Parts: sequence; C-alpha cells; structure tokens
Amino acid sequence: MVKVVKFGGSSLASAEQFKKVGDIIRSEADRKYVVPSAPGKRNGADTKVTDMLYGCYALAEEGKDFTAALDKIRERYDEIITGLGLKTDLSGEFKTITENFKKKAGVQYAASRGEYLNGIIMADYLGFTFLDAAEVIIFDEDGNFLAEDTNVVLSKKLKELDNVVLPGFYGATRDGVVKTFSRGGSDITGSILARAAGADIYENWTDVSGFLVADPRIVKNPEVITTITYKELRELSYMGATVLHEDAIFPVRKSGIPINIRNTNRPEDPGTMIVENTCKQSDFTITGVAGKKGFVSINIEKDQMNSETGFGRRALEAFELSGISFEHMPSGIDTLSVFVHKPEFEGKEQQVLAAIHRLTAPDSVDIDSDVALIAVVGRSMKSNHGVAARIFAALAHNNINIKMIDQGSSELNIIIGVSNNDFDNAIKAIYDIFVTAKL
Repeated sequence: MVKVVKFGGSSLASAEQFKKVGDIIRSEADRKYVVPSAPGKRNGADTKVTDMLYGCYALAEEGKDFTAALDKIRERYDEIITGLGLKTDLSGEFKTITENFKKKAGVQYAASRGEYLNGIIMADYLGFTFLDAAEVIIFDEDGNFLAEDTNVVLSKKLKELDNVVLPGFYGATRDGVVKTFSRGGSDITGSILARAAGADIYENWTDVSGFLVADPRIVKNPEVITTITYKELRELSYMGATVLHEDAIFPVRKSGIPINIRNTNRPEDPGTMIVENTCKQSDFTITGVAGKKGFVSINIEKDQMNSETGFGRRALEAFELSGISFEHMPSGIDTLSVFVHKPEFEGKEQQVLAAIHRLTAPDSVDIDSDVALIAVVGRSMKSNHGVAARIFAALAHNNINIKMIDQGSSELNIIIGVSNNDFDNAIKAIYDIFVTAKL
C-alpha cells in the first residue's frame, strides 16, 4: 500500500508539533510521500508564517528595509530546527530569498517560501528526499494549473525516488516563475501527488478529527461524518465547509483515490473517509449541513412566462453581459428568481436590471438583498421519505421563514434560502431535527 500524507500549518507550527507528525509518518512504512504546509499559529495571538512573508514582501515592494521582518521569519524556523535537534542550515536559502525580494520576484514567490523552507526541514527530519514543487508542479504563464502536464512530469520523477517530501501550495511555469494555488492550496498539492504516485489513500492531517456534520462555530460539538462521497463533499465545501480545499477533490476523484481526514493531535481517531461512492448509508439522514450569507435574489415576474420560448435564457443573458454567474434559479409558472453573490452584484445592479427589462420585458422585477443559502446534503436523503417536510417543520418551529427551496434532480442536496439574521438558527434547527434527535 502507498499513502500520501499532507499536514496543515497547525500540525507544523512548532517543534513539538513536528515531532507528532514524525511519529505519525514513521508509524507506518506505507506513508512514503509527505506534503507539508508552512508553519501556522502556535497560539491564538501568533501569526502564520505565510502572513509574515506577505508582510515582509510588502516592505520590499515599497523599497523599505525588510531585514528585521525576514529575521523574525528565520527565527520561527530556527526554533523548529533547534527543537528537533537538527543541524539544518537555512542561511543560504535566506540569502537567496533576500536577493529575490530585492529583485521584486513577486508576491507568489514570497508566499511560497513558507512551504519551501518547511519542506527542507521536514525532509531532513525524516531522512526523505526533498523535491522542490517548482520542478514538478506546472503552471502556464497566466497562473493556470496544468494538470495533465504535471501528472506526466511528477509521475516520472517519483519513479526515481522512494520517500519524498514535496512542499505544498506552489509550483512554477516552465520558465521557473513561481505560481501558487489559492490559500489552503497545500490540500491540492497532496491530491496531485496522490494521483501521480498511484496512491491507495491520501491522508489529510489537520487539527480536527474529520469532517463535521455542521460548523462547530454554530453547533456545539457537532458529530463527525464517518464516510462522505466526493459529490457530497463538493456540495458542502462550496457552501462554506472548510476542512478541505474544494479543488483538492478533483485530482484524486479522477483516480478513485479515497481521502482520509485525520487529526494530528488525536491520531487514534479514525477521522472521515472521503470516497468516490459507497454502499454505506450515512449515520444520519443527512450527511452534513453548511451555508453562506450574502446573497441577492432577483425576482422576475411576467404573465405566461412559461409559454415564452427562450425566456430563461434571455433572463440569464442579462447577468452574463455583466460577467455575473448565478447560484440558483428556481422558477414558477409566471415567476423566475435568480440568486447571485451580493458583492458581485452590487456594483452592476442597475445595468443588470436594465438588461433584464430590455431582454425579457417583465411585468415587474423585485430585489431581495437579505438572503443566506443553506445546503442540506446527504446520499441517504433519497431513500428517506419526508426530508423536505421535516426541514419545513424544524424551521417553522423556530419561527424561521423560508424564502426559497430548491432540490437537485439527484436528490443529493436541498438548498434553502433564509434571512441572514436567521442563518445560525436555521443551521441549528436542521442539525437538531436530523442529528440531535437521533442521538
């Protein structure tokens, strides 16, 4: 068996955390490939190394002296090196970083150095081979990740090596210009590495014991999801669940490689298995509930809209012309509602409304700017009767008005619209009726 293991910033914030990670990796010989993030916060008042690098490079860009800021970053790494009893010397690396900062190498280069330096330390600590992601994770000049090119290059390189540390978050163009994924992109690197290595499993180690049914900031001590499918995870991640970067699903999904979310501080916990498909039913009727605030509903009314060929296409064209994508579009016989992100819509609302009138000649157009969307997701929902009715009952019992409900044809998820002020209570009510009531 071959395992790829990725460790987040909280798992590598200090020498003490590094030792936990080392024990986990060494406990199984199958853990051959390691993806480290940059050191995260050691405590609530601390700063992530990536944020320190952003601040340091901002000084360099402004032509200011950044020596003291870079020295503080070096102190973080020296503290880890000393705590692990290593003799790793990063002075040459920091000299190169200093020179590149002076040359204005770019903010993406600066941000990537957190993972790069941590990768060097991790490889030295484990006795593994360090592989610079800039050599094998390929982007085009516009910063678009080239998945197939990367898979060919990385697969070939891995055949030459036994145990590898590949820093997360970044890669480079063929000309060597460093490019990064979005924040949290080390998850993506781990997934890319798992695919290239033909891994049997991708373990993603963080500071929680798996994927939770609901946001713990809203629901106190929510249950852990034992098994979730890629499709379910995609729905929940998109709607705000943040344990795993949503784009990390795609490389492993192509290869049918399961992801195991684990807790570095509680390695005995089994965590959550993320799989392509499964015959296992969810522990509860729903797999999870997640959502986001800050949506706008544009409600279009026109008599006999349903008999007017191309009406929906023309309505959406009004948004397309302004470069605005829509989230959901529930409709009735004479009504059609389009849900969009408020920040994206606000600056272009008048031109969108003018386009709607020009293209569809509606009887009226109404805007509701106080909308939060909640996704209730679960593969078991289609085999359970009355799921929507139970949601209605739970929300009604808590005096929460439903502004919209939309169910996908796969019966995998139900999207509900509520007021922003009702968002937290709606999440709690849905969790209570499907999870708490069963415990």
